[in-house]
Amino acid sequence: MSSLKIALFPGSFDPFHNGHLEIVERASQLFDKVVVAAMRNPQKAGPLFSLHERESMIEKSVAHIGNVEIVGLSTLVVTLAQEMGASVIIRGLRAVSDFENELQMAQMNRELSGIDTVFIPTSAEYSFLASRLLREVWHYGGDVSSMVPPPVASALAESMR
Repeated sequence: MSSLKIALFPGSFDPFHNGHLEIVERASQLFDKVVVAAMRNPQKAGPLFSLHERESMIEKSVAHIGNVEIVGLSTLVVTLAQEMGASVIIRGLRAVSDFENELQMAQMNRELSGIDTVFIPTSAEYSFLASRLLREVWHYGGDVSSMVPPPVASALAESMR
């Protein structure tokens, strides 16, 4: 077993926002390597951006962090975690209401693989951010550019044209 501590941060990231970026930045200080896995969530409606577009936006958004890798996910999270050699799965928490669902997923992932989940609470300034809300505000013409990294803001502006 490698002594390199690798963390997997999975999510649909549609779109990737400043709360996600904060979690990646903080996780990158705790672990030797952070793998951000953009995934297609079958429980969510059609994505705003393709998987490839999301991977590209995330890669540009985290370019200033040296120990982050971006991958696409089309399998179980724990399968990818095992393939990447991850010792933990990272999940961000905005509010207590997130915890119940996240705890259930963490327990399932541990049962399936033995891999633990580490919860990182977001800062209060990002606690209201949710990709679903950003998509809705953007859809109705609202300006969400201050809530997403510049590469995502550019992609959102481009998709409006």
